Amino acid sequence: MKKIVIGVVAVIALVFGYTLFAGGGGSDTIKIAYQGPLSGGEAQTGIDEQNAVKFAIELYNATNPDKKIELVSADDQGDGTVAAGVAPGIANDESIVAVVGPAYSGATIASLPYYKEAGMPMISPSATKVSLTDPTVAGEFGGPVFHRIPATDKIQGPALGKLAVSGVAAPKVFVVDDQTAYSVGLVEYLLPSLPKASLVGTDSTKNDTADFAPTVAKIKSKGANVVIYTGYYSQAAVFVKQLRDGGYKGIFAGGDGVLNSEFAVLAGAAAEGARLTGATVPLGELSPELAAKFKESQGVEPGVYAAESFDAANIIIEAIKAGNTTRATILAYIKTVAYVGVGGQTISFDANGDSTLGFINGFLVKDGKVVSTGAVK
Repeated sequence: MKKIVIGVVAVIALVFGYTLFAGGGGSDTIKIAYQGPLSGGEAQTGIDEQNAVKFAIELYNATNPDKKIELVSADDQGDGTVAAGVAPGIANDESIVAVVGPAYSGATIASLPYYKEAGMPMISPSATKVSLTDPTVAGEFGGPVFHRIPATDKIQGPALGKLAVSGVAAPKVFVVDDQTAYSVGLVEYLLPSLPKASLVGTDSTKNDTADFAPTVAKIKSKGANVVIYTGYYSQAAVFVKQLRDGGYKGIFAGGDGVLNSEFAVLAGAAAEGARLTGATVPLGELSPELAAKFKESQGVEPGVYAAESFDAANIIIEAIKAGNTTRATILAYIKTVAYVGVGGQTISFDANGDSTLGFINGFLVKDGKVVSTGAVK
């Protein structure tokens, strides 16, 4: 009979798109979920973030506490439609007390109705769309359950514009979005920040576009020397390769959706010199010792948003260590937390869920790798 029950639980988990990791369950185990893209074109982002959550849980469990933590993996492919099918299973599983994620803004918006109804505490390491913490935007505001570590696109937009045109004497900027909630939202804050009269054109392409020839033609006809793409890395790789093959030799820039080591891998030589932004600091810069332990534990180098994912998981873990084992008490803990993150900065959240951190860093693709260039000022 026990085998039959376990089998039914496994089937339910698969139907709702999530998977249990490690731990033995039972009254001495508490579960938190990670939600993000773990398959599909954006999988590397989710894998990078989930590795950091796994690492945080592993460090906690290694201390042999009375209450072990088990990770539940929820794969939303970074897509709102998929997320709407995954989130109900997480929300309705009463053994799950908090969520790290979702990773992407569109997936967050689609998940919010279920998590808000369930009172599920959420801390995203990377969702940056401004409306998620804007109480005036009905249907997208995540309060009171949603919180995030990174700065919003209200800060990233101007920083991306500044980095993209830096050193260009007479910038002619062409901006392309991918029609997703994140991409369009980033453009909203990017455009007003560009130097006066520098914008020569815009275009909007679907996030599954295979042929960018019409967009490349528009860019060439406008004589653009700076192209900014506000979508995600898998499409950015396709776009920049076709852009370079079409003879474009100017600056290529993108926001944190493009900021991933896989972008450089997928785009190859075409990615060289790309300028990227993100509200993140590489874990290796913040703590070489911790990064070494991470690699030993996970078998890979820490990826983008590893530090923020590690901090998000640890805020929830600290709530549990303080004796909070229900969604309501963990949410109350998060609301008043003053957590010293891996970088030494204190992380707190305002009434709408935004953190006290407000920086944007620049990155450059150099010799096939994404390297940090420091704060965009």
